[in-house]
Amino acid sequence: MELKLSCPDFTFPLLPHDDVLQLIAMLGFQGVDIGLFEDRSHIYPSHVMPDLAGSARDLSSRVRDKGLEIADVYFQASGPGLMDLAINHPDAEDRRKARDLFARVVEFTLRCNATHISIEPGLLWEGESYETSLQRACEELAWRVELAQKAGCVCAVEPNVESVARTPAQTHRLLEMTPGLTLTLDYSHFAYREISDDESETLIPHTSHFHVRGGHKNRLQSKYQDNVIDYRRVVRALHEADYTGFICVEYVWTEWEGCNEVDNLSETIQMRDLLRSVDLT
Repeated sequence: MELKLSCPDFTFPLLPHDDVLQLIAMLGFQGVDIGLFEDRSHIYPSHVMPDLAGSARDLSSRVRDKGLEIADVYFQASGPGLMDLAINHPDAEDRRKARDLFARVVEFTLRCNATHISIEPGLLWEGESYETSLQRACEELAWRVELAQKAGCVCAVEPNVESVARTPAQTHRLLEMTPGLTLTLDYSHFAYREISDDESETLIPHTSHFHVRGGHKNRLQSKYQDNVIDYRRVVRALHEADYTGFICVEYVWTEWEGCNEVDNLSETIQMRDLLRSVDLT
């Protein structure tokens, strides 16, 4: 397995975007993960929608000029005016709007010369059963997987602590009900619930993108020395599975879950060096 490392632009939200790209390149990463989050990333969906071609041309040019490639476009339809556009929203009109938006994100991604999109798996909605929320999420995800595949993209979901895929078991059900779906896998969302690496590892065969950061019980993002996830084992498991995607060192800076309480630059460097140190011979 060729070790391909990426870093998200949303790891460093306080810097201008060109400076972020330059920093990621200076840190020796090959790829950058682009955050497409309304009102909380460098590039909002509302920024690119009026001119997909021009926006994609500008971004891909700036990424290429730094010697990077786009490893993933992480799209979340959240923020002012988009809060209700979760993929499995109970309202059919909101689901239609979410589909339209996703179709445009696929076009934007391809115009950026990228082929991987990460999205949320869907929410557990108050007032309805888990099975109902899950079934609607799978129906919507199936539509997105088919659209992306026809266009030449990979559509992946990130199982997370607030979704219908909060555990490896729930994630396996999501995958079984949605043929063709892949994962952007992040063990920290499972370590948060004290789920073992053994359990999380069962999802690696379904993974097309991988997120790495420190984590432990009730802590989605921890300091390097407090991390309980065995990332050397992760790299070896990916290697044994003939994984060909990027491994993204994904620290975020937000008040949510206390994710603004670590030094993202130092943590990124330490985790990068750990991943590079794994002997795969």
